[in-house]
Amino acid sequence: MKTNKRNSPKKRTTASKPRSTSQKTKTKTVRHDIAAQLRTPKEMAAYLEAWLAEAPEDATGIARALGDIARARGMSKVARDSGLSRESLYRALSADGNPSLSTIIRVLDAVGIRLHASAA
Repeated sequence: MKTNKRNSPKKRTTASKPRSTSQKTKTKTVRHDIAAQLRTPKEMAAYLEAWLAEAPEDATGIARALGDIARARGMSKVARDSGLSRESLYRALSADGNPSLSTIIRVLDAVGIRLHASAA
């Protein structure tokens, strides 16, 4: 059977809407985790040194930086090596934490970083 233009099924086409140049695009933000970048003890020490140099009065920021280093090393390993519980480390090294000097020294020892004193 022959088909001509009248008998042939019509193809459906969908007209696309023209794109507006003023269309808003959604930006997806991703939280950056510095702990993934801290791979070696040298990088960890440099990160803490930068915090100490840039904001020596910011005890909360320095504690958080130490928390980043502990997470990079592995919080369970740091807890085991420091003799502290993992939960207490998370609490002490958080933005709301207030770690004691003893805790800081134990964590630094567990991650392989030493503090040095120098004249101002």
